[in-house]
Amino acid sequence: MDHTNHVRLTTTELTPAVLEGATVYGADDHKVGKVDHIHGVGAGGKAIIDVGGFLGIGAKPVAVPLSDLDFMRDEDGDIHAVTAWTKDQLKDMPEHHH
Repeated sequence: MDHTNHVRLTTTELTPAVLEGATVYGADDHKVGKVDHIHGVGAGGKAIIDVGGFLGIGAKPVAVPLSDLDFMRDEDGDIHAVTAWTKDQLKDMPEHHH
């Protein structure tokens, strides 16, 4: 996916209502998961990303600092994030428990 024409979200847009459900693209520009929910706000906040599985079944939730994600809006207005993490790196992270 070419992100050059996508608009980065402002800090005021980085809210759970906007970010939850966003597709996350990894270092290799492949889909690595979806944002399930957000813990905290600002630099200390974490995105809980469901990684792996199929159609949400068997996915593993992992916590990633919001600062590791670059959230943006595409031409259709859909929110997504880009990270330097690969799917395998995320799968190797400890499972997040509520």
